Amino acid sequence: MVRELFDTALPQGRTGLLSALALGMCLASITGSVISVLESYISTSVGQRVMHDLRSQIYAHLQELPLAFFTKTRTGEVQSRIANDIGAMQATVTSTVSSLVSSLTTVIASLIALLVMDWQLALVSMSVLPLFVLISRRVGELRRTFIRRRQQQMASMSSMVEERLSASGILLSRTMGRSRELSDAFTAESRALCELQIQSNMAGRWRQSVIQTIMALMPVVIYWSSGMTAASGHAAISLGTLIAFVSLQQGLFGPSLSLLGIGVTLQGSMALFERIFEYLDLPRTITEPDHPAPLDRVQGHVRFESVGFSYDGERATLSDINIDIPSGHRLAVVGETGAGKTTIGYLAARLYDVTHGRITLDGVDLRDLGFATLTANIGVVSQESYLFHATIAENLRFAKPDATDEDLITAAKAAQIHDLIHRLPDGYSTMVGERGLRMSGGERQRIAIARTLLRNPQVLILDEATSALDSQTERSVQLALDTLAQGRTVITIAHRLSTTQDSDEIIVLDQGGIAERGTHDQLVQRDGLYASMFLRTDGLSTPTEVPQHA
Repeated sequence: MVRELFDTALPQGRTGLLSALALGMCLASITGSVISVLESYISTSVGQRVMHDLRSQIYAHLQELPLAFFTKTRTGEVQSRIANDIGAMQATVTSTVSSLVSSLTTVIASLIALLVMDWQLALVSMSVLPLFVLISRRVGELRRTFIRRRQQQMASMSSMVEERLSASGILLSRTMGRSRELSDAFTAESRALCELQIQSNMAGRWRQSVIQTIMALMPVVIYWSSGMTAASGHAAISLGTLIAFVSLQQGLFGPSLSLLGIGVTLQGSMALFERIFEYLDLPRTITEPDHPAPLDRVQGHVRFESVGFSYDGERATLSDINIDIPSGHRLAVVGETGAGKTTIGYLAARLYDVTHGRITLDGVDLRDLGFATLTANIGVVSQESYLFHATIAENLRFAKPDATDEDLITAAKAAQIHDLIHRLPDGYSTMVGERGLRMSGGERQRIAIARTLLRNPQVLILDEATSALDSQTERSVQLALDTLAQGRTVITIAHRLSTTQDSDEIIVLDQGGIAERGTHDQLVQRDGLYASMFLRTDGLSTPTEVPQHA
């Protein structure tokens, strides 16, 4: 249309053709604008859904990773992968496909039109494309390196913020007088991120400026080439063809540069994809069977049959553990720090799978049971009573979403916490704060006990569930636990030997094996390891065991 405008319509004064060409150009512009809006909507919708799928998939995958992963990985690092890395991929995912299709279509159409108009000038125009490709590949490699380093630095900053600006982190830094040092450390991390961001954005800018300079000079080359062709006696191209050719040439270089930019973006984004798929490729060690074994009426008979376990695959934490806990019986597991007591609780709840042997519930291997069956029938109250930043009621309903207010009150009364909650201005609607730090340690522990009791499991695993309570509260909670333990199987991981005396059987662990077993009176009379521990502590608390995987 441009060529016809300058070669025919204007020189010959053909107003009808001029009007038709003007109308055609207007329609082409309007059509392009409409298509651009639709393209933007489609690409944005598809891109956002891809981002949603990625976030959902990685979150769901993280839920299925072994507990050891979370003891070795900083929370801020995990948050950074989900927020920063996936967020940085948004532009790539949202616009890449549409830009690729539109630019590729324009390049092909422009090449065909240029070759039809003047194949010699077209070859001159295309001669610079290989140089553009080489420069863009090098720029993409630089960007990929800087983006990987930038995302690692952002993850480091996220971890620093998550750890040191939490309530516990602030309390520690102020009591240790390290607030200024922590601020200086964060400033240094932020400065490093700033430098990496500048380097990432400026990577290859001088090389890209070469491409832009060549693109700006190519019309001059075309004008010069066409003039020299005419001066040498060859047929001169028409003014309309020359103008249309230069316009199409810019239509070729612009999309070509866009294609090369897509290549640079994709190369840089590979660093982000690598970090995301590094998590997605982590194997799930605790998997649900394809066809879970049915277990309708759970009695709570737990057996450890020649159980062996190792956190690292080399050094055995437990070896040849044989325990039979009939339904309704109470087992206490004691031992020195690092003997493997907490590991027994982890295995019984299937937070880890045994390395050797098996653990059964009513004769069925735990690995053959569905997750819903396990969590409905095996409850855990651990040493660390973790609460979400939500109301007391919401924290309790985390165990049983459909629980009524009466259910909450019953569980809270059993855990000796209802009276305290009732006295609070907002009652069960009271916010507990981050990690429950608005509550005392004993209050958090009793809320955690009430949360587990609300689920009403047939098997209770108490990993020193009363460790954070004062003596008077401990006695009342212990009485409540004794009442609730009737008809249930209870495994108590005991550091305080005063909680073991009423157990039906006590297992004494030593270096990953069972050193002694029996009732409290039997073990004291034997004057062995248990008697030595009991005389040494006399019911006082011993140091908390640190799991070997931590």
